[in-house]
Amino acid sequence: MMRHIFLILASVAALLAAGCGGGKKQPVVAFSQANNAEPYRAAQNALMTRLFAAEPGIRLAISDAQQDNSRQVAQVETFIRQKPDLLIVAPNERAALTAVMGQAMEAGIPVICLERDILQPNYRTYVHSDNVAIGRMAGQFMVDQLQKKYGRPKGNIVAMRGLLGVEGEINRERGAKEILDRYPEIRMVADPVADWIQAKAKDRMTEVLRAQPHIDIVYGHNDPMAVGAYLAAKELGREREMSFVGVDGLGGPAGGIRKVMDGILAATFVYPLCVDKAVEIGLRILHEPGFRPEKDYVIDSLMVTPENAAEMYRKFTVEAR
Repeated sequence: MMRHIFLILASVAALLAAGCGGGKKQPVVAFSQANNAEPYRAAQNALMTRLFAAEPGIRLAISDAQQDNSRQVAQVETFIRQKPDLLIVAPNERAALTAVMGQAMEAGIPVICLERDILQPNYRTYVHSDNVAIGRMAGQFMVDQLQKKYGRPKGNIVAMRGLLGVEGEINRERGAKEILDRYPEIRMVADPVADWIQAKAKDRMTEVLRAQPHIDIVYGHNDPMAVGAYLAAKELGREREMSFVGVDGLGGPAGGIRKVMDGILAATFVYPLCVDKAVEIGLRILHEPGFRPEKDYVIDSLMVTPENAAEMYRKFTVEAR
């Protein structure tokens, strides 16, 4: 742990030292990432690296909290000591990061909260999508699927939940339940927690399949968990009994949109990376001294089904390059 923090400290220190050479200071941007294990977060890192690399003189340092709150707090504290010109934080959990992001603001470092919220608005701006709205869209899609299957909205659903206490998990669940709870014949028969990770979802779904003889739909709070559930069902020869719904909708050959095209997912809901807007706002903060961003920027989501998956695949794969 200490070695990891030391490496980040040394890295940022080197960036700051490099920025001081030759007279004019080059801006340093620090990005505290919740974890690099999820494909969604790897895509965020790649896009942020590409966008800042296109800006002459800006240096970017990225840390990986590995889904560990204490590690992320320590990494942000390290960044605060090094005084970057801009700090972007994708919080692992909302409560744990609230205080340290406030400390960064008190130190005069402009902070952008990226895609997950915290308990207090300890940031200059918050760039995100609406997870409640995404949950509602997913809930309505599942209702429509069950209506087609049975002639009325009835059936058994499994929710594969992300890391508990994270805004995405809370609100993707909340939005879906707002819709599903209107239909008394729709039952949530299991809601295991898989922490956003495909391998964990596969293990949890195997347990659910052994306990539940009838499942109609699996709602994964992200695409990797939905795919993990599919793989578990396939191993037991039950994948054709149910459909799988995810969230994230990444482009590229391994993303959720491709899984819709391949018939693995019945639908996914694009959760925007939010990085382009964060970089746009960040650059204005760096280069326009009088700029005051809005406190909140909401990026719209899209539903991806077999009918529009090829079009969405082209759109989001090209944008990711």
